[in-house]
Amino acid sequence: MAQLFPLARIAPGLLAGLAACAPAEGAAPSKIVYEGVETRLLEGDLVDFRVALRGAGDDRAVVSYATCAAAQYALIRGYGFARHIRTKIDHENGTWQADAVYLISAALPRGLKTIDAQVTVGDCADQGIPTV
Repeated sequence: MAQLFPLARIAPGLLAGLAACAPAEGAAPSKIVYEGVETRLLEGDLVDFRVALRGAGDDRAVVSYATCAAAQYALIRGYGFARHIRTKIDHENGTWQADAVYLISAALPRGLKTIDAQVTVGDCADQGIPTV
């Protein structure tokens, strides 16, 4: 635990990004059906991600799915980082949906909810969470 504290002080967003891609507790990844990602460029480097899935026990899986999509999108656009702005979640008839907005950037942006896109995409692949 003593080894994590210095890393958390240096890159709190990195740890938050990795935690966001962890599979939802109580939901078996093999039972989750990922229904796709819709990406909309809002303005400048502000991007809206709409994702949907079925088979999750709670909202953590859909939040992870949106985070993974944002990380991959940042890499596709030639950026290395993203900062979470907001996420709206809806659950209806067994389908979880998230409408998440991220700011993508080449340099580590200010804020507590930042992710290192390369590290996050690798973690998403390890967890079996699809990206864009």
